[in-house]
This record gives sequence, structure tokens and C-alpha cells, in this order.
Amino acid sequence: MNDLIGERIKSLRKERKLTLKQIADHTNLSISFLSQVERSKSSITLESLKKISEALGVNPSYFFSKSDSKDATTVMRNVIKTNTLHNPFFYMDLAGKIKNPLFNPILVLLNPGANREDSYSHSGQEFLYVLEGKLTIIIDKEEHDLNPFDCIFLDSTTPHNWINKTDSIVKFLCISSTPV
Repeated sequence: MNDLIGERIKSLRKERKLTLKQIADHTNLSISFLSQVERSKSSITLESLKKISEALGVNPSYFFSKSDSKDATTVMRNVIKTNTLHNPFFYMDLAGKIKNPLFNPILVLLNPGANREDSYSHSGQEFLYVLEGKLTIIIDKEEHDLNPFDCIFLDSTTPHNWINKTDSIVKFLCISSTPV
């Protein structure tokens, strides 16, 4: 999957006639990191992918789609693969084959102790809905604990971060608006 993401980032960047430096300046990510992602030498987090998506003017789901076909209703079953749970984070784009969706539905699994390192802000809005576990979200330095079936709606331009402070996996839906 990361191979495809890196290839699509590079292809779209070149199609838009943008340099790695221009993308780095827009995203505050290093040229070295961007180059490694494009060459599939480094994995990418959702927040970094969102920054790159904004710089390239596409929805983050663009990098996950399996084809460039027209919109199609998609049923996805058993979306979590057990071999992917060794990473601190697991993201699964749930948009399926919808091309350029109006919002990004993403399933997120956070392993115990996992966090996004630094607070992050981006354009748009986010809705988080906890399915399992206890999610701590920090919004502009204020902590909120969300339990199963709790939700929060926030302006994504406010710095925010997700943390799993427990000994169990936290599973939640993140639905965010697409970059305009």
C-alpha cells in the first residue's frame, strides 16, 4: 500500500510541475522525508498525508483508491487485517471507490501508548466517534477523554492530537472534510 501511495504522490507532484522543495515549504515536512515517501523508503502518517494532499489539492483518499474509475457504491467487509496491527497506528480509508468524496471516512486503530507525536492542524473539520477503548484528544492543549460511543466535532484548524493512554487498542472513526 505505501508503495502505491509514494508513486501516486510523485506522479501527481510531477503532473502539477511542483518540486519537492515546494511541497516541503507548503507542508513543513523535510525534502528528505518526502523523497523517502515517494521512493517507498519511509512510511507516512495520516497527518503527513493530509498535509501533502492539501499541497497537491486532492483528497487524501486519492492515494488509496485502487483505480481511476467513476464513483461506485462500495461495500467493504472485514477491513482490518490482523497483520497490520503491529504499527502504532492503523488507518483504513473507508471511502471505497468513490472518486473525490466530499468527506474522508477513516477507521483508526491506536495501539497502547500510541500518539501522533505533535499537535497538528489542517483546513476543514473533523468528527471523531469512538468504537472501542478510551481515546484522549488534545485540542489546543485541553484534554478530552472519549469512551465508546462518545464523539467530538472540531475545527481542524485548531491544533489537535490523539493519544491512547491505555493498555488496550482504541478503535475510532475519523470523518474529516476534504481540502477545498
